[in-house]
Amino acid sequence: MLSYIIRRLLYTIPVIWGVVTVVFLLMAVVPGDPARIMMGQRGDPETLARIRSDLGLDLPIHQQYFRFLKEVAKGDLGTSYRTNQKVSHAIVERFPATFRLAFWAMIFASAIGVTAGILSAVKQYSFFDYSAMFFAIAGVSAPVFWVGLILLFIFAYNLNVIPGVGYGEGSVLYLILPVITLGVRPAALIARLTRSCMLEVLNQDYIRTARAKGLGEKTVILKHALKNAMIPVITIIGTQLSALLSGAVLTETIFAWPGIGRLAVEALVARDFPMIRGTVIFMALIFLVANIVVDISYGFIDPRVRYS
Repeated sequence: MLSYIIRRLLYTIPVIWGVVTVVFLLMAVVPGDPARIMMGQRGDPETLARIRSDLGLDLPIHQQYFRFLKEVAKGDLGTSYRTNQKVSHAIVERFPATFRLAFWAMIFASAIGVTAGILSAVKQYSFFDYSAMFFAIAGVSAPVFWVGLILLFIFAYNLNVIPGVGYGEGSVLYLILPVITLGVRPAALIARLTRSCMLEVLNQDYIRTARAKGLGEKTVILKHALKNAMIPVITIIGTQLSALLSGAVLTETIFAWPGIGRLAVEALVARDFPMIRGTVIFMALIFLVANIVVDISYGFIDPRVRYS
């Protein structure tokens, strides 16, 4: 197990290097002068030249690249052009809000998705099965911004029972609509995958043997079938959670949630290149860590999985 984890961590090094390189090149070719962005249109040439020199923008592109690599290796993602704040500090400040939103959205999605998938598989071709899969398809197809706006219109504007936007100093009421909005699509994906995996497992010989031994249906479903059907489900939960942790851009923008997704949008609007680079690199790291954690969890879920 330990050697496998070490190998996976070593494999992430070239991936991180590739992400950093691509991000640097994209920011290098994007039109716009960072010095002009910081000073505005009235900056005098001498001041602009001094700022470019301080930022290293007057260096050849390859020197800028190696300088950027060195800074990233030290954990320095640069300083925001817009707020003059360290990018890493801004990400650390915004991440708890994103983590809170993503965590509860994933709890909501997993509870709804796994439950609906199990019941649909057990009651195959029933009214519940057709209804659950209809809503699952609708959940996958519905755009996040549309779901968020509909929920705002119904519960915040018409019924006025739940606060619309904002963080509300951490109040649970402000969390309800963003969690539902963010969790609808993952819940639909989990429900469909759980149903498919459960149907495949329920047709296996060992399930028929367990039933023939007189085991209760609840024991057969939860202890024998579900455990063996969970590996693909755990995979989709892990990848969806990493996507949510990376910053739910649309959800955080709609509900004015002070997370990383909204931070990235603000940086894009202001052409704050260091902040854009920092958020993209951070999102990539979240994906890498989540994939490693998911792979390691396989061995705990299914003892037949061996790491080599």
